[in-house]
Amino acid sequence: MMKNLICLVILIIGLPFSIQLHAQAYLDESLSSEERARDLIAQLTLEEKVAQMVMNTPAIDRLGIPPYDWWNEALHGVGRAGVATVFPQAIGLGATFDEDLAYRVSSAISDEARAMYNAASAQGNYLRYSGLTFWTPNVNIFRDPRWGRGQETYGEDPYLTSLLGVSFVKGLQGDHPQYLKTAACGKHFAVHSGPERLRHEFDAVASPKDMYETYLPAFKALVDADVEAIMCAYNRTNGEACCAHQTLLGDLLREEWGFDGHILSDCWAIVDFFAENGHGVAANAAEASVMAVKSGVSLNCGNSYPALIEAVSQGMISEEEIDNALVKLLETRFKLGLFDSYKSNPYNQIGPEVVNSASNRALAREVATKSIVMLKNNGALPLRNDYKRYFVTGPNAASIQPLIGNYFGVNPNMVTFLEGIAGAISPGSQVQFNTGTLLDRDNRNPIDWSSGVAHTSEATFMVMGITGDLEGEEGASIASEHFGDRLDYNIPKNQIDYLKKLKDGNDNAVIAIVTGGSPMNLAEVHEIADAVLLVWYPGEEGGNAVADVVFGKTSPSGRLPITFPKSLDQLPDYEDYSMVGRTYKYMTAEPLYPFGFGLSYSA
Repeated sequence: MMKNLICLVILIIGLPFSIQLHAQAYLDESLSSEERARDLIAQLTLEEKVAQMVMNTPAIDRLGIPPYDWWNEALHGVGRAGVATVFPQAIGLGATFDEDLAYRVSSAISDEARAMYNAASAQGNYLRYSGLTFWTPNVNIFRDPRWGRGQETYGEDPYLTSLLGVSFVKGLQGDHPQYLKTAACGKHFAVHSGPERLRHEFDAVASPKDMYETYLPAFKALVDADVEAIMCAYNRTNGEACCAHQTLLGDLLREEWGFDGHILSDCWAIVDFFAENGHGVAANAAEASVMAVKSGVSLNCGNSYPALIEAVSQGMISEEEIDNALVKLLETRFKLGLFDSYKSNPYNQIGPEVVNSASNRALAREVATKSIVMLKNNGALPLRNDYKRYFVTGPNAASIQPLIGNYFGVNPNMVTFLEGIAGAISPGSQVQFNTGTLLDRDNRNPIDWSSGVAHTSEATFMVMGITGDLEGEEGASIASEHFGDRLDYNIPKNQIDYLKKLKDGNDNAVIAIVTGGSPMNLAEVHEIADAVLLVWYPGEEGGNAVADVVFGKTSPSGRLPITFPKSLDQLPDYEDYSMVGRTYKYMTAEPLYPFGFGLSYSA
């Protein structure tokens, strides 16, 4: 009896020590990320496991696991998280045709991301957009200029998109043999490029030829470059919802390509499975979530996956399947070093001094300068910087909106076009400014005090075009009548009318500086202005970059990464995903500007 009692006491005393040893096994840095992930999963309840598969994962205090939000943006700089360098929008980077530049940009972004994460986590800030898993790059193909989100892509060419996408991923993820600097994500897999209004219900039908020649190559290139994550799209592709597409996610991505990272849904895409105006492929959240998990989707951006608890109880899915899905997610967190000692991960040493640093601002200026495409020059450019008077006008001249595009960060160093030009002219010169016309509607006041100034100025800069208010994602473009898409291919008529006034009877140079992230009908602008510069959404140094080009400090070198048709009549229907008649590869009609077009001062 006494012997048994002693044994029991020893067992009781040793039990906490044994539990502690087991609880700490996932912290063993000598184990593989999969071994550590599976050890941690073994200690979680079903409820805890499911909670870790939703974007805003809660803390697990008993294991010392802090909360983490998977949703973070870094399309052209760390977005939505505070002060960060704002680089040119992705389409502008595409116009550089420079994969080394893409790598330098994303390396700078990931440095800033680590610094911002280090500072935020040190003060216990685990809010959304404060993490290290970035849902970028967007390697969809910009097949139709009506798509409002085409600005997020590198253009219409699969090869160029692959080159820049791979470079961007490598810069984001770093080159440490053990740790990821940040985790990149290729999106939106696999056939996704509008219409925005229909994306929650639309079926993109693409032939095998178009799939393998156009829509898939960039994703394959990212997988070969070890991208850590892939985001499945809202829509259906060839009849199957992309986030439950066994052919694309299972057979192709996992089996044929060997992708070993995690797959996540676009935000609330799982709801589209059963929503009234969605795909109609599931009856409820539980059924939809089971479909997604069984297809390989580990992370739910949205609120559907909590229904997996009910699904397990009803035998719709096993807890083992939940475990296998979760292990992919936790592996990413281990690769990021989020469970390791502070000294083990060198990226923990990156400090806030790198954020919007002088070197990163210089890089932003370099990229913006190299992205500018000169579409016309009748000899007006480059200009001297010592004329007696310059006039800067137009709806986009003094606003930061045409600098930033979408998915942007913020900082106190935004240089508008007015500021850049004003800062580059001679101290003895005069610069005047007036908005002159609104962005997309006629002036309420009929009196025109602006156009006359152009006739007394030796050079006039008309800063015009579109902004993220007119093109973008379905809910972001507040001035768009088509959920962010541009079904009207023309520059707003009031801007054209104002440009005509500026040039009418004026022998002095009128330079059109055009902002935007997509092709547009520039035929009248080309006819009226003495020179036309397409500057995209050039980021925080956009004003300085334009000044560098117009005053001859730098010759324009950007080239169009997308074809500019003369009109939408030259294209197939927007909803037609066949590539026949689209892009430089398959379009037979003569465009306004071809893919790759761009003038310089030497040619």
